[in-house]
Amino acid sequence: MISKTTIDKVYESARLEEVIGDFVQLKKSGSNFKGLSPFSDERTPSFMVSPVKQIWKDFSSGKGGNVVAFLMEHEHFTYPEAIKYLAQKYNIEVEETERTDEQKQEANERESMYLVSEFAQKHFFHMLWDTELGKAIGLSYFKERGFTEETIKKFNLGYCLDQWDGFTKAAFDEGYKLKYLEQTGLTIVKQDAQNPNSPKTFDRFKGRVMFPIHSMSGRVLGFGGRILGNDKKAAKYLNSPESDIYHKSKVLYGIYHAKQAIAKDDNCYLVEGYTDVIQFYQRGIHNVVSSSGTALTPEQIRLINRLTKNITVLFDGDAAGLRASLRGIDLILEQGMNVKVCTFPEGEDPDSFSKNNALEDVQQYLEEKSQDFIQFKAGLLAQEAANDPIKRADTVRDIIQSISKIPDAIKREIYIQECANIMKVSEGVLFSTLAQMGKKGDSADSKTQKPEQKAFDVVKNEAPQEKVDVQYLLERKIIELLLLYGNEKEEFEDLVLKENESGDLILEPESVEAKVYEKIFLDLQDDEIELANEQFRQIYYKLIEALNQDSDFTISTFLSGLEQQLVSEVSSILMEEEKYTLHSWERKDIYPKEKKVGVAQLVSETILTLRCFLIKKRMTALQDHTKESQQDHRETLEEIMNYLQLNKLLNKKLNRVFS
Repeated sequence: MISKTTIDKVYESARLEEVIGDFVQLKKSGSNFKGLSPFSDERTPSFMVSPVKQIWKDFSSGKGGNVVAFLMEHEHFTYPEAIKYLAQKYNIEVEETERTDEQKQEANERESMYLVSEFAQKHFFHMLWDTELGKAIGLSYFKERGFTEETIKKFNLGYCLDQWDGFTKAAFDEGYKLKYLEQTGLTIVKQDAQNPNSPKTFDRFKGRVMFPIHSMSGRVLGFGGRILGNDKKAAKYLNSPESDIYHKSKVLYGIYHAKQAIAKDDNCYLVEGYTDVIQFYQRGIHNVVSSSGTALTPEQIRLINRLTKNITVLFDGDAAGLRASLRGIDLILEQGMNVKVCTFPEGEDPDSFSKNNALEDVQQYLEEKSQDFIQFKAGLLAQEAANDPIKRADTVRDIIQSISKIPDAIKREIYIQECANIMKVSEGVLFSTLAQMGKKGDSADSKTQKPEQKAFDVVKNEAPQEKVDVQYLLERKIIELLLLYGNEKEEFEDLVLKENESGDLILEPESVEAKVYEKIFLDLQDDEIELANEQFRQIYYKLIEALNQDSDFTISTFLSGLEQQLVSEVSSILMEEEKYTLHSWERKDIYPKEKKVGVAQLVSETILTLRCFLIKKRMTALQDHTKESQQDHRETLEEIMNYLQLNKLLNKKLNRVFS
């Protein structure tokens, strides 16, 4: 268990915008920051970060919270993991009590797999540096590749001894279970028919140099291993199998080391292999990642898209199947990103070129030789087409097919003009071809659509707007007022219901000084109003308690003690105003005026509006009752008339037309 002292220090030290900035490219937007959602596929930024309130809100997915909530959502950390991550980032010593055996047993399987992977990385690193075989074989290989000791340590490279189960036995000695060694793919288990209770175990990566694969936050997800022997039957490179923590299609090698440079340089170099990444990084170009030998996927592209809109794809000079690799470019275009392509001289790849040239020369080459995708593709395909008119026509269609993937209409038009210029074809023909491709795409989508979806698409613009839940909005506003102004002392105008000399009901104002939370609590208590929304109700009572106990109430401290579900709701309430202003989407006869009217007036109007709504709701219920019941309704009608008069007085006070 982590001590409360440590947790408090973490919350005091952690800056939300700094932490999130490690994962998402943030840009200043007024007093806040904004960026692309790290939780969904979007092209228009809807991810908001408030440095003042120390909360974030992702309007595309609905998620939100504080700094710990972000790490739990984005990195799938447990609460203790998030605290430890922040403690390490801000150099805070973690005080914790030793976990019991029972608590260790309760650790989820995912965390156990992470722990096994982290142990494996340390073990392979130790074998490389601290054993004679590791130094003679593994370390010698890395140095022959031109890697410095600093680089080898930076990327935590290692070596798995050429023994059948040397690593597995070491893991057993440290108390790691076979179940998790097998689930992470580090150990291969084969059942023994003669002795089923004692299966045979083998190290998956025996005799290989090891490349740990990290998440964006630096956790070890899996490994890539390169064989050093001459066994032709064995794969040259071997990756960890898919697991609960390692999904090849969602991981980029080097992203942990490259993320800050990618955001800073606003560009990402995409290469093919582990050594390409490492050699580039060692040369001084840090904004580089690799898809690790797998075909590029939309998930990998979106990972880059969180940090930059610009990708430069680097191909080997003699890369086999270069034309097939163009599919990856189309995927990048579909994500609305800007893509350039750079090929190296024949016989060179990013690894060898960066090793054999100075940093300035590599940078100059990348700058001069990087082509826009359409120039690259047109040049490549035009060479294949030569003087064959049929192939040339196919080449043009292929290029238009890529252009059709671009979501931005202006970019599409500019690329059509560029294509027309390069391929010597009229723009009109190209636009016509593009339109035909669009129709075919729509037709294909239509065929795969369910009938009910088609019907929805036809009427969606004519569908009636969802009815506004007035009580929900008012209760939400009450929570917002408590969060923002709860401890502020204001002078309020209380309304006391009295009869005048004529016997008519009147509202008589009385001046009262109180804190905002006191005013709200007493008004709701006097009217016996209970918040209808369950989450709001939970937050409300926790807020009243916190404000009553702590005169130095802060949102950050309050959030640290809430359940994750409530943290998300509070963040949503506080950040909603950053995206919308209430008067732009709510009916003015329902909702209070803008905040500029002053806190006291806003509080009073919110409570009065809620009273009006509940009175009207009660009158409707009584009217329905009189229609259904055959009993004498005189008392009910009298009650309705009283409510009617009170509602009229309250609406008059709110300067609203009585309805």
